Amino acid sequence: MKNVVRAGAVALTAALLVTGCTSTSGGGSATGSAGGTLTILTAAPKIDLDPAKSQNLAITTLGLVERRLTTWKIVPGKTPEVVPDLATTTGTASDDGKTWSYTLKDGLKFADGSPITTADIKYGIERSFADQLAGGLGYHKTLLVGGSDYKGPYSGKELSSIETPDSKTIVFHLDAAYGDWPWIASMPAFTPVPKAKDKPATYGQNPVASGPYQVASFSQGSQLTLKRNPNWSEATDSVRTAGPDQVVFKMGQDESTTTQTLIADNGDARNSFGAGYLGAAELAQVKANPDAAKRLATSQAGPLSYLAINTQSGALKDLAVRQALEYAVDKKSFLIASGGSSAGQTASTLITPGIAGRQSYDLYPAGADGDVAKAKSLLEKAGRSSGLSLRLLTQNDSASLAQAQALQQGIERAGIKVTLKPEDQTSFYSDATATSANYDLALYSWQPDFPSANANIQPLFASSEIGSGGNNVSHYSNPEVDALIAKASATVDQAAAQKLWAQADKLILQDAPVVPLTYAKQSFLHGSNVQNFFIASFPAYPNYLTLSLSK
Repeated sequence: MKNVVRAGAVALTAALLVTGCTSTSGGGSATGSAGGTLTILTAAPKIDLDPAKSQNLAITTLGLVERRLTTWKIVPGKTPEVVPDLATTTGTASDDGKTWSYTLKDGLKFADGSPITTADIKYGIERSFADQLAGGLGYHKTLLVGGSDYKGPYSGKELSSIETPDSKTIVFHLDAAYGDWPWIASMPAFTPVPKAKDKPATYGQNPVASGPYQVASFSQGSQLTLKRNPNWSEATDSVRTAGPDQVVFKMGQDESTTTQTLIADNGDARNSFGAGYLGAAELAQVKANPDAAKRLATSQAGPLSYLAINTQSGALKDLAVRQALEYAVDKKSFLIASGGSSAGQTASTLITPGIAGRQSYDLYPAGADGDVAKAKSLLEKAGRSSGLSLRLLTQNDSASLAQAQALQQGIERAGIKVTLKPEDQTSFYSDATATSANYDLALYSWQPDFPSANANIQPLFASSEIGSGGNNVSHYSNPEVDALIAKASATVDQAAAQKLWAQADKLILQDAPVVPLTYAKQSFLHGSNVQNFFIASFPAYPNYLTLSLSK
């Protein structure tokens, strides 16, 4: 399989992870009324609405303004579904999954009243290949025939693997079969962009809206205000409810101040929520306030924090040594260092909760605090009873260091010396994804870009993802796993594909290239008038598209 993740997937430390699960907050199931101004308080210093440059989740900011061929149906208590958005279906596969065709719904219009055509979607995708618009999710760039060499439309060239035989039909030709293409078609680049309105340098400040809202005013770094798009048709949109009359984003907000404002729940705060999840100290403050605690939404366990083992480094080439680490790690102490049960639960699999096809199992049943005797036995078998010293790469923020120290102390119980290698975030990701890895262990976390086991497995364990910015931090290579990943990726039948991904999950862990540590949780706080505020099984983030306000 080609390297389709490097351009898009988001790898995050446990301290920064955004997670998925099933939960509703107090009042979250109530029905709101149309109208009012919803305010979203975000620490982000800026917002860019250009779909080509975005890694935005389908259910958050850009989803209010822009639609795609497909989108996500997010419902509490249910596994996420990919559903039609601008298209009539999630895609029709032919040529054994190498060709995908779509037909647009009737009556689709931009905010200016002009019709949305497949030429607009083709152009929107093509512009995402331009170097000046880099940074967005880029799975499609290496999946489409000719995509690896295409540089965008600004030189006058089109991408011939995207065909638009008429204004309502669009056809994609892929280099190889890809069963998860319907999820790819839900990504920001699949937003229609009218060529005549495209100004690459400034398009993100006022894009031509296809969703229920359009830009009313935009002061970058300060405030973005959205107003209703009069040409959005609810009859064509099954996922957006467009409750508020206006949506206001206030940027650059101090998260601690935001938490205190929302706890107080006065004035405009009642119609607001924080876009960032709560830290451990803030979460404790909210739980200590009975009224605020009712307005808290906490996810169930979601994405994976794990200890990557460099399988090409010295003694770690030996399976028995890697298996010893599986038993030596104290997951309970790691969880406590992460914030306790409110921050997650201990993990044992690679496919995470909330992802279709996940099977629950534990190949290394060491208990939450490890099995030191078993670890020592395996080290003795490997001839490594003493003298083994390992370097653990971690970020140098306080949260990551606390987690790394918990790992260090747990592993050292088995007689292995662990030296921490703390680095700033930029250096950490540069070193962790380099071709020549200067570490033995690395503390890593992963949030998939879309809810498929593919996004859990391929970017982290395919040999094509070793080095050069890839996220196979374990430098793990197994031809049998590569073949299984390729087969699962090419399988259009999702039930069959899920079985293959489950097989890959177990096959990989038999080789012990990582120690699964925790499935993370996140908590969000909202004001008392905000309704329909929930966190589904994926992602662990509020669904902006269905929020409303009580009178």
